[in-house]
Amino acid sequence: MDTTGIGFPFMIDDIGRVLEQTGDENIRTRIVQILLTAPGERVHSPEFGCGLRNLIFDPNNDILAATTEFTVRTSLQHWLGDEVLVEAVDVSNEEDTLSIEIVYLRRDQLQRGKVKVTF
Repeated sequence: MDTTGIGFPFMIDDIGRVLEQTGDENIRTRIVQILLTAPGERVHSPEFGCGLRNLIFDPNNDILAATTEFTVRTSLQHWLGDEVLVEAVDVSNEEDTLSIEIVYLRRDQLQRGKVKVTF
Protein backbone atom coordinates (compact mmCIF):
# COMPACT_ATOMS: atom_id res chain seq x y z
CA MET A 1 0.00 0.00 0.00
CA ASP A 2 1.36 3.42 -0.98
CA THR A 3 1.91 5.97 1.74
CA THR A 4 0.15 9.28 1.31
CA GLY A 5 1.59 12.64 2.21
CA ILE A 6 0.84 16.31 1.84
CA GLY A 7 1.87 17.63 -1.57
CA PHE A 8 4.96 19.76 -1.86
CA PRO A 9 4.81 22.64 -2.31
CA PHE A 10 1.69 22.93 -0.17
CA MET A 11 -1.35 23.55 -2.36
CA ILE A 12 -5.13 23.42 -2.28
CA ASP A 13 -6.71 21.38 -5.10
CA ASP A 14 -9.62 22.42 -7.32
CA ILE A 15 -12.25 21.33 -4.81
CA GLY A 16 -10.68 22.99 -1.77
CA ARG A 17 -8.81 20.05 -0.24
CA VAL A 18 -5.14 19.85 0.64
CA LEU A 19 -3.26 18.35 -2.30
CA GLU A 20 -1.96 14.86 -1.48
CA GLN A 21 0.73 12.73 -3.11
CA THR A 22 1.22 8.98 -3.03
CA GLY A 23 3.75 6.45 -4.24
CA ASP A 24 6.93 7.50 -5.99
CA GLU A 25 5.97 11.16 -6.12
CA ASN A 26 5.52 11.18 -2.35
CA ILE A 27 8.93 9.55 -1.82
CA ARG A 28 10.67 11.97 -4.23
CA THR A 29 9.04 14.94 -2.54
CA ARG A 30 10.13 13.77 0.89
CA ILE A 31 13.71 13.25 -0.33
CA VAL A 32 13.84 16.80 -1.67
CA GLN A 33 12.39 18.13 1.60
CA ILE A 34 15.09 16.35 3.59
CA LEU A 35 17.83 17.64 1.30
CA LEU A 36 16.70 21.25 1.31
CA THR A 37 15.79 21.56 5.00
CA ALA A 38 18.52 22.70 7.37
CA PRO A 39 18.68 21.16 10.84
CA GLY A 40 17.08 23.62 13.24
CA GLU A 41 14.76 25.03 10.59
CA ARG A 42 11.69 23.13 11.83
CA VAL A 43 10.58 24.22 15.29
CA HIS A 44 9.03 20.92 16.37
CA SER A 45 11.66 18.72 14.66
CA PRO A 46 14.96 20.58 15.08
CA GLU A 47 17.05 17.56 14.03
CA PHE A 48 15.16 17.10 10.75
CA GLY A 49 16.99 17.81 7.51
CA CYS A 50 20.29 17.46 5.79
CA GLY A 51 21.86 20.90 5.75
CA LEU A 52 22.79 20.59 2.10
CA ARG A 53 22.45 24.32 1.47
CA ASN A 54 25.22 24.98 4.01
CA LEU A 55 27.63 22.99 1.84
CA ILE A 56 27.13 25.06 -1.30
CA PHE A 57 29.37 27.81 0.05
CA ASP A 58 32.35 25.45 0.32
CA PRO A 59 34.87 25.20 -2.54
CA ASN A 60 33.52 22.97 -5.32
CA ASN A 61 36.05 20.11 -5.24
CA ASP A 62 36.36 16.40 -4.46
CA ILE A 63 36.23 17.02 -0.71
CA LEU A 64 32.86 18.75 -1.11
CA ALA A 65 31.61 15.86 -3.25
CA ALA A 66 32.63 13.28 -0.62
CA THR A 67 31.14 15.35 2.22
CA THR A 68 27.91 15.82 0.28
CA GLU A 69 27.63 12.10 -0.50
CA PHE A 70 28.12 11.18 3.16
CA THR A 71 25.71 13.85 4.44
CA VAL A 72 22.96 12.95 1.95
CA ARG A 73 23.24 9.19 2.48
CA THR A 74 23.26 9.52 6.28
CA SER A 75 20.27 11.88 6.36
CA LEU A 76 18.17 9.77 4.00
CA GLN A 77 18.92 6.59 5.92
CA HIS A 78 17.96 8.31 9.16
CA TRP A 79 14.71 9.93 8.01
CA LEU A 80 13.48 7.49 5.34
CA GLY A 81 15.29 4.29 6.28
CA ASP A 82 12.05 2.40 6.92
CA GLU A 83 10.69 3.24 3.47
CA VAL A 84 13.68 3.31 1.13
CA LEU A 85 17.07 1.71 0.79
CA VAL A 86 19.57 4.22 -0.57
CA GLU A 87 21.51 2.36 -3.25
CA ALA A 88 23.67 5.17 -4.60
CA VAL A 89 24.41 8.83 -4.07
CA ASP A 90 26.38 10.17 -7.02
CA VAL A 91 27.79 13.66 -6.64
CA SER A 92 29.37 15.46 -9.57
CA ASN A 93 30.92 18.90 -9.54
CA GLU A 94 31.58 20.90 -12.67
CA GLU A 95 32.71 24.51 -12.43
CA ASP A 96 29.97 26.24 -10.41
CA THR A 97 27.42 23.38 -10.47
CA LEU A 98 26.97 20.62 -7.94
CA SER A 99 24.67 17.77 -9.03
CA ILE A 100 23.41 15.05 -6.73
CA GLU A 101 21.69 11.94 -8.07
CA ILE A 102 20.12 9.55 -5.59
CA VAL A 103 19.09 6.03 -6.56
CA TYR A 104 16.83 4.32 -4.04
CA LEU A 105 14.82 1.14 -3.68
CA ARG A 106 11.33 1.39 -2.22
CA ARG A 107 11.06 -1.27 0.45
CA ASP A 108 7.30 -1.79 0.04
CA GLN A 109 7.37 -2.61 -3.68
CA LEU A 110 11.05 -3.36 -4.33
CA GLN A 111 10.94 -0.72 -7.03
CA ARG A 112 13.83 1.60 -7.92
CA GLY A 113 13.50 5.33 -8.18
CA LYS A 114 15.80 8.24 -8.85
CA VAL A 115 16.00 11.87 -7.74
CA LYS A 116 18.37 14.47 -9.13
CA VAL A 117 19.04 17.84 -7.51
CA THR A 118 21.34 20.49 -8.99
CA PHE A 119 22.80 23.58 -7.32
